[in-house]
Amino acid sequence: MPSYDMERALHDEGYAVVCGVDEAGRGPLCGSVVAAACILPDGLDIPELNDSKKLTPKKRDKLFDLIKEKAIAYGIAEGTVEEINQLNILEADLLAMRRAIDSLHTPDGTPYKADFALIDGNIDRDFQLPARAVVKGDSLSMSIAAASILAKVTRDRMCEDMDKAYPQYGIAKHKGYGTKEHMAALRVHGPSPIHRTKFIRFLNEDTHE
Repeated sequence: MPSYDMERALHDEGYAVVCGVDEAGRGPLCGSVVAAACILPDGLDIPELNDSKKLTPKKRDKLFDLIKEKAIAYGIAEGTVEEINQLNILEADLLAMRRAIDSLHTPDGTPYKADFALIDGNIDRDFQLPARAVVKGDSLSMSIAAASILAKVTRDRMCEDMDKAYPQYGIAKHKGYGTKEHMAALRVHGPSPIHRTKFIRFLNEDTHE
């Protein structure tokens, strides 16, 4: 279960405001990648807060509202499909994370600054503040776990919107991942503007068989 140990260790090192950062949507074939940054009050008890992937959608939705209410500050941002296509998913992901940190604000909308970022994963380059990558950070750090909830719920709600715009792909069900259903729909209907070109190369491979 996540704890405040990492945040408190950084406080002891002199960093007063530590944010956790995580993303959702690196793997799907369509849609933006979403990142969130979150600063929690030290010791805030949020029952059941954990890696977002280990929670039911209903619990994530409940925690999403609670985190936005109780956090000192949070920010949510995205790397668009266009940016994923132009750059690559890693660079678009890092871009979304930087934007999330830059957009940190209090629940009432007041801009807020962090002086250290705990980044879920193994890459912490090119951030505009001191940062540390934490592998499986969403199961270790409370602020990263909170960020994972904000990113995951936001991304899932975007999938609901994408499903309404492009119902032929079943995005509400599979959230854009490369399921058999999704890949079959792509073969029948072809890609839409929300699909990531580098993620659907199998369509070109099909035509060359």
